[in-house]
Parts: sequence; structure tokens; C-alpha cells
Amino acid sequence: MDDYLPILILIILAFLFASLSFVASALLAPRKRPTAAKIAPYECGIVPGIDPPTRFPVRFYLVAMIFIIFDIEVVFLYPWAVIFRQLRSFGLIEVIVFAAVVFVSFVFLVGNGALNWGPSKRLLGAMPARTSSSTIARINGTPAPSAAEPGTPATSPAGPGRAA
Repeated sequence: MDDYLPILILIILAFLFASLSFVASALLAPRKRPTAAKIAPYECGIVPGIDPPTRFPVRFYLVAMIFIIFDIEVVFLYPWAVIFRQLRSFGLIEVIVFAAVVFVSFVFLVGNGALNWGPSKRLLGAMPARTSSSTIARINGTPAPSAAEPGTPATSPAGPGRAA
């Protein structure tokens, strides 16, 4: 029992620390409700044109899976490299099979669009160049000045999700 006493004390201290952290957070937290400006997403001073999505797209999780797969591969390749000469051809065949499985999973994720981020390229061609005056006009809700660029419409910029 003497061997497990330090572990028991550590568990009790961890529980006390977690409990006291929750109590301190509840006592010291501000009581005011946040304003609309604090709830709004911050985009470097640019007022967002569309609401943020309510859920992460599946691509986010696919990229996380790619990271985990390659992280695991690196973790398993280090011990293999240390004893490579002892394993000989068996070790070489095993690592080739392992790399093939990792490569097939990578091809699967790329085939499902894990690395395709952002809007389609055809949407970007319709957007006018963003200038300081167009951003100020968008914030104020007024039309942008027509002297911004030749060939650019004099209305406010049409962002993703807005009619042109």
C-alpha cells in the first residue's frame, strides 16, 4: 500500500485543483452579458458579409486525419530505423506494406477533397479588388466610389453569398 500512496495523493490533488479551478472561475467571472460586438466574429476590422457556418466542414476532420496518419507513421518509423539492420529483408517488406497502407489512406482523403479549401476559382473572378474605400463603404452601407478601378462597378463589393 505504501507504493500506491503517492499516486492516491496525486489523484486527490488533481481533483482538488480541478474543483477549485471551477469554483474560482464561477466566482471571478464577469456577470455582464456580452454585447453584440463581443459575440461577432473578428476579421481584422472587416465586417463579415455572411454568417459563419454552424458546423466545421468535413474537410477539417479529413485534414486532422491526415495529420494523425502521418504523425503515427513518423512515430513508428523511428524505432524501425534504429533496428533496421537486425530486421533485414523482413523489416524492409514490413515498412513497405506500412507505407503502402498510409499512402492508400492519403489517396482516399485527397480523393474526398480533404485538401480543397476555400471557394471555387470561378467565384473569385467576379469579386472586385478590395480597397480601403470599398471596405469603408461596406461598413457604412454606402456605395463604393466609382474611381476605384476601371471596369469595377460602382456598387458595394459583392462577397461570397451576396448577389452581384
